Amino acid sequence: MGDYELLDFGHGRRLERFGAFVLDRPCPGTEHISLTNDEFWAMADARYEGDRSSAGDWSTASAAMSEATSEGWTINAGEFSLRLHLAPSGQVGMFPEQMANWRWIAERVRSYRKAYQTSPRVINLFAYTGGSTLAAAAAGAEVAHVDSSRSVVNWARQNATLSQLADAPIRWLVEDARRFVQREARRGKTYHGIVLDPPSYGHGGGKRVWKIENDLLPLLSECLALVTGTLEFLLLTSHSPEFNGPRLAALIQQSLTSNELDTFLTEHGELMLTTPSGRALSSGHFARIHRQT
Repeated sequence: MGDYELLDFGHGRRLERFGAFVLDRPCPGTEHISLTNDEFWAMADARYEGDRSSAGDWSTASAAMSEATSEGWTINAGEFSLRLHLAPSGQVGMFPEQMANWRWIAERVRSYRKAYQTSPRVINLFAYTGGSTLAAAAAGAEVAHVDSSRSVVNWARQNATLSQLADAPIRWLVEDARRFVQREARRGKTYHGIVLDPPSYGHGGGKRVWKIENDLLPLLSECLALVTGTLEFLLLTSHSPEFNGPRLAALIQQSLTSNELDTFLTEHGELMLTTPSGRALSSGHFARIHRQT
């Protein structure tokens, strides 16, 4: 993807190009890895310092980056666009390790449309700024975009407008993920695709606390119960080290009946980013299934 590039990583940090700007951000787990080229790091337009859980600080090194700090900047993400900002958490509004999954989602949507001559209905839970939502919508899906943060749902809607998808069939829902799934089940709603990118820890609607070790399996089971007989594909990703690809795949398979298991292809692995020199950085894990045709 031309507007994103992982340039280097090591010493607990990673250097990335997002469109016109190069950012230097923390990268836990790379503390004992050497840098490729110290000179790369002088290119950084902004550097983030501090504890991301309690909000750190960005320092900028260019006038253009200083202007973008307040206004943001846009990058091309393939079939859609994303507006990026330097957030207090150290995030920018995009998880680039999900790019391969965005392509997979689009492929699954197009495959469904070709097979059935109609649009699949997709749920995107913990949907953040909408990368998976826009990948599905651009390929022709109807999408329920669910996140408990009003600010990031608004951000995702802005991204849809930037991508000429403002009129796409997307429902923008500020809601707790599990509560939404339970309500849809009571209403008898059906879907064909599920996308989940849960945090390790967080807060849903009201005072509900999310802990992945306690809450992921019940949510996954409720999602699959919601789509019994209609599911075509499911993507589950995690940035929690203990929830690696095999464990995520096992959770999915545990939630399916033996008859359903025979109808799906399952794959799992690491969310990888690669530098121009070929160095690979693991940035999370995934498991995904799709119906065999």
